[in-house]
Amino acid sequence: MSFIKQLKTVFIGKAKDPLDRSIFRHMSLIAFFAWVGLGADGLSSSCYGPEEAFLALGNHPSLSIFIAGATALTVFLISSSYSQIIELFPMGGGGYLVASKLLSPNAGMVAGCALLVDYVLTITISVASGADAIFSFLPPEWFGFKLKFALLGVLVLVVLNLRGAKESVTVLMPIFMVFVLTHLFIIVYALGVHFPQFPGVIQTVGQELSNTRAELGLWGMLFLMMKAYSMGAGTYTGIEAVSNGMVTLREPRVKTGKRTMRYMAISLSLTVVGLILAYLLFQITPVPGKTLNAVLFETIVRDWGGKGQVFVFVTLVSEAMLLFVAAQAGFIAGPGVLANMALDRWFPVKFASLSDRLVVKNGIMLMGVTVLIAMALTNGSVKLLVVLYSINVFITFCLSQAGMVRHWWRSHDRGWQKKLAINGSGLMLCTFILVSMVVLKFHEGGWITLVVTGSLIWLAAFIKGHYRETFRQLGRLDDLVKAAGIQETAPAPVKVDFDPQSKTAVILVNGYNGLGFHTLFNVVRLFGKEFRNFLFVEVGVINAGNFKGMEEVDNLRKKIEDDVARYVRYMNSQGYYADGMSFTGLEVISEVEARSEEILRRYPNAVFFGGQLVFARETLAKRIFHNYTVFALQRMFYHRGIPFVILPIRVP
Repeated sequence: MSFIKQLKTVFIGKAKDPLDRSIFRHMSLIAFFAWVGLGADGLSSSCYGPEEAFLALGNHPSLSIFIAGATALTVFLISSSYSQIIELFPMGGGGYLVASKLLSPNAGMVAGCALLVDYVLTITISVASGADAIFSFLPPEWFGFKLKFALLGVLVLVVLNLRGAKESVTVLMPIFMVFVLTHLFIIVYALGVHFPQFPGVIQTVGQELSNTRAELGLWGMLFLMMKAYSMGAGTYTGIEAVSNGMVTLREPRVKTGKRTMRYMAISLSLTVVGLILAYLLFQITPVPGKTLNAVLFETIVRDWGGKGQVFVFVTLVSEAMLLFVAAQAGFIAGPGVLANMALDRWFPVKFASLSDRLVVKNGIMLMGVTVLIAMALTNGSVKLLVVLYSINVFITFCLSQAGMVRHWWRSHDRGWQKKLAINGSGLMLCTFILVSMVVLKFHEGGWITLVVTGSLIWLAAFIKGHYRETFRQLGRLDDLVKAAGIQETAPAPVKVDFDPQSKTAVILVNGYNGLGFHTLFNVVRLFGKEFRNFLFVEVGVINAGNFKGMEEVDNLRKKIEDDVARYVRYMNSQGYYADGMSFTGLEVISEVEARSEEILRRYPNAVFFGGQLVFARETLAKRIFHNYTVFALQRMFYHRGIPFVILPIRVP
């Protein structure tokens, strides 16, 4: 094993076998682990969402009790609506798939692009916030290393995710549990200490409600409450991560997904409501350089002595580390959305490829690089990132809720009225929050998010247009398939036996299509009777689109077996000896290389052939968006002294 491969094995891990029938169970997450891996994003928002809402109330903190109730209601409403999405789309896809299937492909593309930008910002702000929290405990002279530390944190998360979702979650689980237990204790303690005073607190809230109404008027008071409610909208980001990451969940996926969603909704709503009530009960006011949570924790343990300081330190460190765990949700769900969009040709199909660890490697790498750039451009400034954050997720929320509303209105399935009410309420709430955030954040820098998202939408539309035009051109090649279909069912005039002394043309195909037939006919046209034996070889590539269960992999295997069988029948009908071999794997080159010895052993006088598309106009887009696997295969065979001929196939 080379040094590079040894290094890869140490950091990334050994390769996994995609054909192992137990692989899905070993890789998948039960609800508890999914709550850690996908729920940390939502739960981490309690580090800043409740604070934003509470501070927006200014001198009227008692109104926060209504904001807490509205926030909890919204969390459960959005969670319930996404549970319905999980039922309807058990294989995942989230807002992208919902909007694509239930509204239009273009609406799905907008939702997908918005999600991708949101996940990049989720990772960036989570890591930057975590770095801020950690460096607040360190000497001021160390602050210059904060950005480098944040960049290193992103790289560590990339490596963890290249190892696999389950492995990364297992590593980060202790951090998550420390956060949950410490915050649960703080909330229970804060409410328990003030429990006898609750009647007085309620009376005070009622009195301040009357005073605020007298001071601001009814509409002024309502506007203040709606502003605070909107400013705390970062609390809801991450709720959609479960529906996007369904493919990582253990069977039965729908049951696991809904249970994960329940864990997330209950933990998030209790944490948010508990913290807001604790701010109110302890009359917490902002302190420069500290979060409200830090002020709250220090106030609670003020009389605990040294143990209290240790508890605060552990609690705040768990908050800081949870923000790193929250970035994990972006690395799990983001590449999944990108892979789904790549399969629909909104982005290059290479982003749906799996690594030998069975993760969407290219998507993880792209997310990592983009986050590093965003971190460097913003200098890891949480203040700036907060402005850019959370607008995009509500674009996706609105589109997915609109799609579900349309579905229930048209389908009239059993219980559709209740489901329509849930998604309809979710649509109205999400639309209100989206409009409010755009208005409130636009001039502060929110326009940057909209420009970046708009640019990504334009790029996706350009790529889709390129693929659409390419497929239109390739469709002209398929006329040969229709002609061959007439003859492939005809019996061969004479049964031809295999002659091992005759040369064998080994033709690599990627489906029963015009490209394969053009390659075949070029071999016959150029070499005449030189080849009496024909072997058709096809590799079924396992990618994010079909790696969703052994049934999907079996369907892929059956399809490629049918493909080569149809080529064989056609050549038999023409009086040639023909055979077929089909394999499934993660990559064409490695599979062909691994099977080449077997092919040459059975067909010693073999010459390999592959077709390469040649377009009338060669553009940069064509060079980027189309693979040149055949050239890599030729280099591999040439190094081994095996003849490999590339036949140009001109696209009309």
